[in-house]
Amino acid sequence: MNKTIFLTGAIFGALAVIIGAFGAHGLENLIDSDAIQTFETGVKYQTYHAIFLLVLGSVAQLPEQSKKPIYYFIVMGILLFSFSIYFLATNSLTGFDFRTIGFVTPIGGALLILGWVMLGIKCYQNWK
Repeated sequence: MNKTIFLTGAIFGALAVIIGAFGAHGLENLIDSDAIQTFETGVKYQTYHAIFLLVLGSVAQLPEQSKKPIYYFIVMGILLFSFSIYFLATNSLTGFDFRTIGFVTPIGGALLILGWVMLGIKCYQNWK
C-alpha cells in the first residue's frame, strides 16, 4: 500500500506541474484572469495533496491499514475538488456547462478535510 500511495502522490504531483504549465501558458489568452486564478487554486490544492500522499506513503509509524481510508479520501478529494475546478475555470471553452456539476467541488473539499482529520486521528491513536 505504501508504494501505491507514494506513486499516486508522484503522479498527482507531476500532473499538477503539467496542468499548471498548461494553465499558465495555454490558457492565458483563452480565459479571463479570474478564471486563471480559479484554475491556479485547483493546481495549488492538487500540489499540496500530492505532497500529502508522498508523506503518507513514507510514514512508517502509521500502519498501512490506517493509511488506506486516508488515501481514498485524499484521492477522491483531489479528483472531485481540483478537477472540477479545472472544468469550471475552463467552462467557457466547452459546449458542456460544467456549472451543473459544480456541486462536486465542495464534496471534494470535504473529502480532503476528512483525509486530514483522519490522519490526525490515526496518528493520535498510534502514538507511542
